[in-house]
Amino acid sequence: MASCLPAADSIFALSSGIGRAGVAVYRLSGSLSAQALQKLSRKPLPAPRQAKLVSLYDREGERLDRGLAIWFPSPQSFTGEDVVELHLHGGRAIALALADALADCGLRPAEPGEFSRRAFAHGKLDLTQIEAIADLVAAETALQRRQALRQLDGALNQLYEGWRERILRAQAHFEAAIDFSDEDLPLDLLSETRLSLGTLAEEIAGHLEDGGRGERLRDGLSIAILGAPNVGKSSLLNCLAGRPAAIVSAVAGTTRDIIEVHLDLAGYPVILADTAGLRETEEVIEQEGVRRAQARAQSADLRLVIFDAQNLPLLDEASMALLGPQSIAVINKCDTVSMTLPDFLQGQPVIGISALSGLGLEALIEKLKDLAAPIMAGGSNLFLTRARYRTALAGAVEALRRAMQEELSELAAEDVRLAAAAVGRITGRIDVEEVLDVIFRDFCIGK
Repeated sequence: MASCLPAADSIFALSSGIGRAGVAVYRLSGSLSAQALQKLSRKPLPAPRQAKLVSLYDREGERLDRGLAIWFPSPQSFTGEDVVELHLHGGRAIALALADALADCGLRPAEPGEFSRRAFAHGKLDLTQIEAIADLVAAETALQRRQALRQLDGALNQLYEGWRERILRAQAHFEAAIDFSDEDLPLDLLSETRLSLGTLAEEIAGHLEDGGRGERLRDGLSIAILGAPNVGKSSLLNCLAGRPAAIVSAVAGTTRDIIEVHLDLAGYPVILADTAGLRETEEVIEQEGVRRAQARAQSADLRLVIFDAQNLPLLDEASMALLGPQSIAVINKCDTVSMTLPDFLQGQPVIGISALSGLGLEALIEKLKDLAAPIMAGGSNLFLTRARYRTALAGAVEALRRAMQEELSELAAEDVRLAAAAVGRITGRIDVEEVLDVIFRDFCIGK
């Protein structure tokens, strides 16, 4: 794994900073990090994992700053190497001077993601955990944070590594039947192995049938705001966003393209999309906007179909056609009319609102929450969070099912090897030597 690392040995980076007068945290990693701390502080290393107040000096002896230093000796550190953390003041002058002083000590600035890359290379994290760190940094809602933390804790890694070990065991059995046919192997070895592959294939297939919940939770639930021109779609987007994200005008056709806003809506991460008004038009740009609106209506997880209360009982046919099981009929400007609103349209519940005053918004949010819950939640917390996981596992299921049907052990072994490699790509674990370990451990061949 060491070949994955850049050539230079020791690195440093500003991990976080809070303004000019705040605290800046610098992280150093590599064999020179402990030496750099000694050189800059002109004192012996502090006790491992204990914060110590130190002054740091440049090579001319000028004091750069005074702050806390913590030393994490390898291998008990984030990267598995010697790591030093410096908690200093967040001024720009300090950052520039410290960078020069660290360069004098033989360290170089880290490349993007290099600390996590080194942690992976030294076996401290697998790829799913590294991706969980990125998800945790980007999390905007409590649900996203919880999902990222579960993955960072190794929940997905344990599941996938458990599957990979079972696949490796099956591969070892096929390899043993091929290479050691003259040994005293169990007569029903391969038949039992094929049955186990069937069970495993169904387990992985069940994991894949999660409705895309993990990706939706990570990326956000897609909600499209649809309707005829001037029904208040942009006003509703601004009201829910709490800011003027879309231009609101009495001129029909103002919204030409899709405007997206990322929100925490009742605890769920959502991507709210304002779309062009649905109508027949000769204007080329507006035609494209209508086409995109219709495409978004088809791809969205949920649809808010907006109607104008001032046009009741006449209803826009194009909007009515969009109502379905994952739609909410919203009648806007209900505070401008005195008539009673219908309870249902096309069998879908109707919610009356005023996007300008906020009337009815709480009821609308609660209804969205009710529709989002079954999409975003499920019986298992171990959801797929990335398309590459789904692609790899689908390939593994296909290979396992082929192996079950193969009569020739050589072909079955190759399919099982492909399945193991597919699962191994998710976590970054692909090791041929493990197959030999299983063969000799299970059968004591050549003892």
